[in-house]
Amino acid sequence: MSNLNPSLILTGSYDSTVRLFDARTGAAEMVMGSAEKGQAPVEDVLLFPSDTLALSSSGPILRVWDLVAGGRCLRALSNHQKTITCMAFNGNASRLLTGGLDQMVKVYDVSSYRVVHTMRYSAPLLCLAMSPDDTHIAAGMSDGTLSVRRRNTSEEEAQAAAARKEVARTGDFESMLEKIGEPEYLSQRPATKPKGDPDEAKLAKEHRQKLTEYDKLLKQFKYGEALDAVLVPGTSAVTFFSLLQELVYREGLRAALSGRDDVLLEPVLQMLTKYIADTRWGPLACEVAGVLL
Repeated sequence: MSNLNPSLILTGSYDSTVRLFDARTGAAEMVMGSAEKGQAPVEDVLLFPSDTLALSSSGPILRVWDLVAGGRCLRALSNHQKTITCMAFNGNASRLLTGGLDQMVKVYDVSSYRVVHTMRYSAPLLCLAMSPDDTHIAAGMSDGTLSVRRRNTSEEEAQAAAARKEVARTGDFESMLEKIGEPEYLSQRPATKPKGDPDEAKLAKEHRQKLTEYDKLLKQFKYGEALDAVLVPGTSAVTFFSLLQELVYREGLRAALSGRDDVLLEPVLQMLTKYIADTRWGPLACEVAGVLL
C-alpha cells in the first residue's frame, strides 16, 4: 500500500504480473510483467516511499519498475541462486534487503543497485524486516526459526575500531578492555597476566555451510536423484516445491520425472494431490501434473 496515497495498492500474483490497483475505482491502473506460460510467479512486491518506483521478485530475479514511465522495467537483477521470497527497506530506504530460498540475505545500495553486503542464514528465508533505527534485522525461516540479528551502532563500531588499532600498535590487551568494556567473566582474572607476542596473529577457523543431499545432487546435475532425496518421509512442502521450482528454472523437470514407474511416481503424486488446493503451491503442482500427463 502506498504511504502517500492509501488508495493505491501494489500486488504481485502467481500469474507472473505486478498490478497497481486504485481502491476508489477497483480497477488495475497499471499492469507490469507478463502472464505468458513459463514465467516465474511473483513472490513479493515493495513500493518505494516516493511512490515513483516499485520492486518485485520472481524466482531469483529482482526487478525495478518505473511507475512514472507507465510501469517500464528499469533493472532486472539476479544475485540470488534460488527464489527471492521477501524484501524490506532500511529506515530511510537507502538500502534494500532481499531474502531467498538460498538461505542468503543480500543488501543493495538503491542508488546503484549494487550488493554491498551479504548474510547467510541456517535455513531458507520466508520473511524479512528491519527496525526503523537500522539496528535489528528479523528473519523468519522455513524451519520455523525466527532470527533477530543486532548491528552495532556507528558509535560502537568506531569505539571498537579505535580499540583494535590501539592493540595493534601497542599489543596492550588491557588497554583495549578499558576502552570497550571488560566482560564480566574476566573481572576476577589474576592481577598479573602474561601478554602475547605483538607479532602473533590468531586466525579464526572458517565454518562452511554443509550442503544438503539434494543441493549436492543439483550441483552434479543429477536431477532425478535430487528429486528422490526430497521424497523421503518428513520432508516439508516448502522443501519439496522449492526443489520442483528449481528444476523448472534449470529446465530439468522432465529429466527428473522421466523413466519412473508407478512405484516411483506414487510419492510424487501423493505430494501433488495433497497440496494442489494450496494457493502457495497449487500453480506449480498443476504444472508438474501437466508434465506427468
